Amino acid sequence: MKTRRSLLAAFASLTALGVLTACGSGDAAVDSVAPAEEKRSGGINLSPEQNRIHTPKVDALAGLLPEAVRERGTLVLGVSATSNAPLAFRATDDKTLIGVEVDLATLVADALGLKPEFNPVAWENLFVGLDSGKYDAVFSNVTVTEERKEKYDFATYRLDDLAFEAKKGSGWTVKGPEDVAGKKIAVGSGTNQEKILVDWSAQNEKAGREPVDITYYQNTSDYYLALQSGRIDGYLGPNPVAAYHVLSAGQTEIVGKFSGAGAGLQGKIAATTKKDSGLVAAYAAALDHVIENGTYAKVLKRWGLDDEAVKKSEINPPGLPRTGN
Repeated sequence: MKTRRSLLAAFASLTALGVLTACGSGDAAVDSVAPAEEKRSGGINLSPEQNRIHTPKVDALAGLLPEAVRERGTLVLGVSATSNAPLAFRATDDKTLIGVEVDLATLVADALGLKPEFNPVAWENLFVGLDSGKYDAVFSNVTVTEERKEKYDFATYRLDDLAFEAKKGSGWTVKGPEDVAGKKIAVGSGTNQEKILVDWSAQNEKAGREPVDITYYQNTSDYYLALQSGRIDGYLGPNPVAAYHVLSAGQTEIVGKFSGAGAGLQGKIAATTKKDSGLVAAYAAALDHVIENGTYAKVLKRWGLDDEAVKKSEINPPGLPRTGN
């Protein structure tokens, strides 16, 4: 395989393995007052006043909760502390936490009759918080994996997809390894999408085609500058981030989409809770309820993620296979 350029810095983005990051720190001010003029990006409301979609409490669902959580009245949630839109990020006041993950977690809390309490922390501290019992759940683009299932329970709520993004009007379509042979593609280091791209490059070389010229940048904005200037042919990243960028910037297009689990398995994003905490059944039931009553679809549509909808929440479905390390 062609020698790849060394990594400039850790790529602070979500990954298909569940790495979501959100900007800023501190508690989310969900009920902040809107500024005089609401700011939008590609028709998406980025102001503190979100007019968030809500759903009524369902007593039967609340009854599934452990008594201690029910009596406390709050659902303590972890999200990663630096983010990319549209998952969990800061509104135009640089304070209020907004995004599809926040909206979906709020719907689950509503249906269970609880007030959501969001705690933005470093990615690794999400799992520390779950392990210690500090968090009832993590809604942070976490992908179900077989390894994680040993310590955590999962209730799925979105598909885990990756997308190739190219400059608008590229005339390029990516369906498999041969379509990226000889192309310069940017990808986040240490991500599942990097592993897929490295595998594809090896397949190309084995078939006598050119390998992929894999390249890295320090942050998401650098990737998009390189894409717009023609220094790279494409960027392989999480589908939600690509879909949001296409919608908000209008300068790029998605030219291929694939499961974050690779060939043969559809990756799933899930609400994550400590194993045997007694909470996963309540989360799955609440998710099924909001799927059925249509509020779930409204949230996904609001953030341009209709194509990542699931028909029902699954508890601990097959996850990404072990890496063998």
